[in-house]
Amino acid sequence: MLDILVQNRRDKAAARRFFRRLLKKTRSVPRVIVTDMLRSYGAAHRQVMPSVEHRSHQGLNNRAENSHQPTRQRERTMKGFRSVGGAQRFLAAFGGISPHFRPHRHLMTAPGHRAEMTVRFALWDQITGVVGRSTTA
Repeated sequence: MLDILVQNRRDKAAARRFFRRLLKKTRSVPRVIVTDMLRSYGAAHRQVMPSVEHRSHQGLNNRAENSHQPTRQRERTMKGFRSVGGAQRFLAAFGGISPHFRPHRHLMTAPGHRAEMTVRFALWDQITGVVGRSTTA
């Protein structure tokens, strides 16, 4: 997942904005773009970057969709956002911070996970300047 962009519409203009923003952010032209089967992505792709291969058939986008699951969970918890701008501001920050608190749990033992989370929360407290957090949960 390279980017999440929340928009009111999923038309050609929105897809074109998304692709331009993505190109500007990454500062490179990708070899292949994989999207869902929304037709507006194909139309925008032909305008913005016609030399890039575009794949959009079913099953290819699973990796991108699965990477959005934490975002979808957060949306469900918050019961939606008040505005598109508010959602975008939240997601821009949340995307960078969330992996810090989600270690690969399936690769760890329970004591190892607890120790790792203790270290990560201590680091977070140090970065944010939180003093005197209770160590009991």
